[in-house]
Amino acid sequence: MNAEIKKPIKRMGGPERIGKPIKRVDAGEKIGGEAKYIADIEFEDMLYARTLRSTVARGKIVSIDIPELPRGYYIVDKSDVTGRNRVKIIFYDMPFFAEDEVNYIGEPILLVVGPDREEILNILSKIKVVYEKIDPILSMEQAIDNTNVPIFGENNIYAQYAYSKGNLDDIAKNDVRVYEGEYSTGYQEHIYLETQGVVATYVDEKIKIWGSMQCPYFIKDAVVEALGFDESRVQVIQATTGGGFGGKEEYPSLIAGQVAVAAYKIKRPIRLIFDRDEDIEVTTKRHPTKIKIKSYVSLDNKILGMKVDIKIDGGAYSGLSNIVLQRTMFAAIGVYNVENIKVSGVALATNKVIGGGFRGFGAPQAFFALEMHMDYVAKEQGINALELRKLNILKQGDFSSTGGVIREHIMLPEIIQTIENMSKYKNKIETPKEKGILKGIGCSLIFHGCGFTGSGERDIIKAKVKLLKHVDRTVEILISNVEMGQGALTTLKKIVAYTLEIPIERVVFENPDTDRVPDSGPTVASRTTTIVGKLLQDAALEMKELMGNDDELEILKQYKHPKGFEWDDVNFKGDAYNTYAWGANVVEVEVNPITYEVSVTDIYVVFDIGEAIDDLIVRGQIEGGMVQGLGYAGMEVMEHKGGKLLQKTNTDYIIPTSMDFPKIQSKLVNNPYIDGPYGAKGVGETTLIGAAAAYALAVQNAIGHNINKIPVTPEYLMEVMRDDN
Repeated sequence: MNAEIKKPIKRMGGPERIGKPIKRVDAGEKIGGEAKYIADIEFEDMLYARTLRSTVARGKIVSIDIPELPRGYYIVDKSDVTGRNRVKIIFYDMPFFAEDEVNYIGEPILLVVGPDREEILNILSKIKVVYEKIDPILSMEQAIDNTNVPIFGENNIYAQYAYSKGNLDDIAKNDVRVYEGEYSTGYQEHIYLETQGVVATYVDEKIKIWGSMQCPYFIKDAVVEALGFDESRVQVIQATTGGGFGGKEEYPSLIAGQVAVAAYKIKRPIRLIFDRDEDIEVTTKRHPTKIKIKSYVSLDNKILGMKVDIKIDGGAYSGLSNIVLQRTMFAAIGVYNVENIKVSGVALATNKVIGGGFRGFGAPQAFFALEMHMDYVAKEQGINALELRKLNILKQGDFSSTGGVIREHIMLPEIIQTIENMSKYKNKIETPKEKGILKGIGCSLIFHGCGFTGSGERDIIKAKVKLLKHVDRTVEILISNVEMGQGALTTLKKIVAYTLEIPIERVVFENPDTDRVPDSGPTVASRTTTIVGKLLQDAALEMKELMGNDDELEILKQYKHPKGFEWDDVNFKGDAYNTYAWGANVVEVEVNPITYEVSVTDIYVVFDIGEAIDDLIVRGQIEGGMVQGLGYAGMEVMEHKGGKLLQKTNTDYIIPTSMDFPKIQSKLVNNPYIDGPYGAKGVGETTLIGAAAAYALAVQNAIGHNINKIPVTPEYLMEVMRDDN
């Protein structure tokens, strides 16, 4: 493959240094007005909605007995859908309202709408649904066995892919050592601060949606299809959004469609907001996985080949499972230069809560499996695990697992050296264990592909951004990307202000309204700064050339794929991503030898995220991402029985607090990305991806026994110790 290898660009002024970015503009903002979350939005004559949900994991709906409704109360169900009763995501398998069957506990059947919320609950309690139960599929093994009636297609498979590089069969014939392992991960719940919620109105033959969301145009497309409307008759406006983490990527399309149907039927404003227990029980989760890895290693510790088989549990409807599966597969070989590989993956249908978008989008599962496997291989080879990693890491000019050339300088050696110096990893990993409290240390290496996979940005998203200079000389950012606590509001305003050389107070960025903003793509995939920020920088440069007078000025820019990057979407060959963020995580723990409770004592992280546009925002992303990843690794237990989640409240689904972990010691290496805004790459997902592996490796080091699944709970550790002894 012929491709130009790009040299890293130099920092724009200031000394080369680790950590703090250049301060380009004053980030201070005048605070005025009041943020309006969806629960704060009130309309005259507004009605409330609550959802009647399935109580069985799988069954045919025989009958629905609805009591006589008081005046002013309504039922909204499948019969009221004037367009297509299917949510537009990837496949059209999930209905807005259940039709003849239900496929998971909590599936929406109908809405009860009215003016008094207590009366709505009273009506819901009196509705009787009779089911003819069907044997559910409650595990990936059952889905594969296919002994029950399939949920999706003929074999319970939402998606199945494979790709390869080199010739693994020939490698397997040589004198190599072969190591195999199987690793599993569970659910994770987003627990964003603000629950799911939307409001819909129908005025002048137009539906308007306000909601807590990540992707306004996803919602618009879904509502257009639900109602059968022309696009001009649907308007979507993002309300101030209290967190998302991927949980408000595709799921709001479902409830927005439901409320739109209700508003169109009743001709009054309708508001639907989940309470916390409902949100936990029925919204999408991080996909559980089972990953098998078989590696072929030479006597001199070179990884010559790898075979990886990935299974993800998609739940009752396909959602984004095929895209999550792809990113899991592309992360399967990690940061290592392995010339002969075979990677296969399947997303399976089960009668459980639906798998969906979640920070990292499949990569945390892949890196957990791979990094645990690397330590296992190192132990069997008799080599320090970090030394094995160093011997096999990718470098500039190597080819990725999909055959894409690595064009940029990879600073993994510098990252590793920095984190070794910070954590004293080598000394601690080699120190003999003392009696009493068990101490351990673990290190993981990661990358994250920034932006949509393959040709997604070029052929599917085709992002557009607009800058508008008003006569008062303020400049407005018009994009569909949202602020949801990750710092896009500040970061993108800083990029535009610095480029135009104007005070940041003169840059305006309001919550997106699809009647005003072009489709710049969803706020996912660590693409907002890297892709959209670069387009805004380019638009600002063009505007700067034309800003000589006080007239209103509009600049529109559309994404253009960098030259030389190619992707085969059928065979998964070529450049899966244009650029990568890189990182290392070290976690130290103490394990109580009696209770097997784990305490994290030290956390160290080093990342290459290109250029940090805003130091405080990046620090917040590092701390939030690591804590969320450590929660995934050690305490966020979510299990089911008969398809019913056992942990479905804030009381029994435990997430970390600021008191659970020590201060995170973090550094950045400076490696600006030539096609990013002022050298920036993605940070939001990068910070979570390696946390679970580093935590599990530290616990494994402490107890001296292999760990192959997360979350690592005291109960699981007791099983490990009992079984191994």
